[in-house]
Amino acid sequence: MRKTLFATALLAAGLVSTMSAIANEREDDEAGRAITIAVFGDWPYNQNLLNNAPLLVNSVNADSKVRLVMHVGDIHSGSMACTSADILPPIAASNPGWNQNVHYWFQQFNAPVVYTPGDNEWVDCQKSKEKSSGDPLKELASVRSLFFAKPGQTLGMHEKTVRSQTKYYDPAYPADAKFVENVMWTDSKIAFVMLNIPGSNNDTLPWAGIFANPAAQSQEVAERNAANGRWLEAAFAMAEKNHARALVIGTQADMWDPEAVAAGELSAYTPFVQKLADLTVRFGRPVLLLNGDSHVYGSDQPLASPASATGVIHGTRAVPNLTRITVQGSTTAPAEWLRLTIDPNSSQMFSWVNVPYCADPLTACQ
Repeated sequence: MRKTLFATALLAAGLVSTMSAIANEREDDEAGRAITIAVFGDWPYNQNLLNNAPLLVNSVNADSKVRLVMHVGDIHSGSMACTSADILPPIAASNPGWNQNVHYWFQQFNAPVVYTPGDNEWVDCQKSKEKSSGDPLKELASVRSLFFAKPGQTLGMHEKTVRSQTKYYDPAYPADAKFVENVMWTDSKIAFVMLNIPGSNNDTLPWAGIFANPAAQSQEVAERNAANGRWLEAAFAMAEKNHARALVIGTQADMWDPEAVAAGELSAYTPFVQKLADLTVRFGRPVLLLNGDSHVYGSDQPLASPASATGVIHGTRAVPNLTRITVQGSTTAPAEWLRLTIDPNSSQMFSWVNVPYCADPLTACQ
């Protein structure tokens, strides 16, 4: 087992090394400078928020210090139909224009935009709550074709080059090439990685109705979890190689969601969290995890104490250098985005504030 892990780590380091010279070259004149990121998720959750997208876009664009926009998944609510825009034959209950409208607004941000899919736009499309509007695998393919049409390039007015797993994957695992949405990059001596880890217990809740397909679902979960694990290892290897002072991770799922704990729907995240814990302790520097999914803003150190309410969920070792922020959902008043500042030269490396852009997102976004 140790030999296998060592070989995997070496290979991961080799995969990212081909891009490290470019990354370092770009950072030379800005290395160590504080950077500001706008983070949000679970947006837009209703037609009112989509109609008033300029409120969010203008609020972020008005901040000249924002160098990156991060969306941590769910581009519509869990009771709305999925898009099925390029899926033929179309499903009558689908809403084929929604994703295209969201994509349009992503393109209006001045800063580069990185996005990871949430469960609402693919995993849960089979649910009657979402009007049984789409096959999960076809919906994910549709999301990829629209939002990740240019692998290795972000969205937004000013694109940024990132490393996509579709290009930098372990050739021993060719299935990893499909995960175009998994990306990593470095900026100002900070390493970043985005991973497709959705809610609904990591896509292990059975697909329903005409979309029930246990074999296909099991394969999806196995391939994605394996790819995520290798991509996470590669991100830590990149951070070590580039002497990054911190690592920032973006995912959709709230892997400590209190409601999911009560429902017994967090177990499918445990292998990932245990790997994250081990890699974070070994890294020894600050790691920040950003997620959406549960809609209520909060921050904690979920693995700092194995005996705490969050520490017992996944049974990891103590991880004092992991901080986690759950961003506010767009239908929770006030609607707001997280203004995250990362200063690699400060003892307080991460600082943040919530920026409201709508007092009542259900009725008063005008």
